[in-house]
Amino acid sequence: MAGERALVIGASGGIGSALAEALEGRGVAVTRLSRTADGLDVTDEASVEAALAPLEGPFARIVIATGALAAAGATPEKTIRELDPAALAAQFAVNAIGPALVLKHVWRLIPRDRPSVTAVLSARVGSIGDNRLGGWYSYRAAKAAVNQLVHTAAIELARSHREAVLVALHPGTVATSFTADYAGRHKTVPPAEAAANLLTVIDSLTPADTGRFFDWKGDPVPW
Repeated sequence: MAGERALVIGASGGIGSALAEALEGRGVAVTRLSRTADGLDVTDEASVEAALAPLEGPFARIVIATGALAAAGATPEKTIRELDPAALAAQFAVNAIGPALVLKHVWRLIPRDRPSVTAVLSARVGSIGDNRLGGWYSYRAAKAAVNQLVHTAAIELARSHREAVLVALHPGTVATSFTADYAGRHKTVPPAEAAANLLTVIDSLTPADTGRFFDWKGDPVPW
């Protein structure tokens, strides 16, 4: 992968930073963008456009590693009675609309004449078919929405970028500040391990996989 270029959106977060470092360790030239370092606010299209407009492609790897478990200060709901419209809207803004806006503006940076992978970090709890525990209404719904957005965009991308792959990826439960208050009994892995797992999956993808949803082991996750 030496000599390739990659773009990591959300590169100041635990997973995003680890992915950028892992790619750089392979000799990949990584462009990092984040709210912390660059003021990139994925919920504001003007901010997304301003951050991405100066970039020149193509990028063989694009990873959108943004998101939040608790948006607008709200905690995940245990019951429908806790549902708050503002919290639901905030979850959609950061976890669904945000990645969609990034996809809109990175489209021109995806190569047309060579293989590439664009990955959006999602979460297994966004799977409708795998939902057996309930709860977490806002977060589940927002992640289900981003999965649909990725799947739909992949159909469009395939028409003009025949060698491109666009997927949603579940990284597992990673030991970051993002999950510190919610991991509970779930086994967590360090960000560096999660990044290595995700890159192994990304490296294995072919155009036949575009539009799908995979976990950190490379196993398909049901919609």
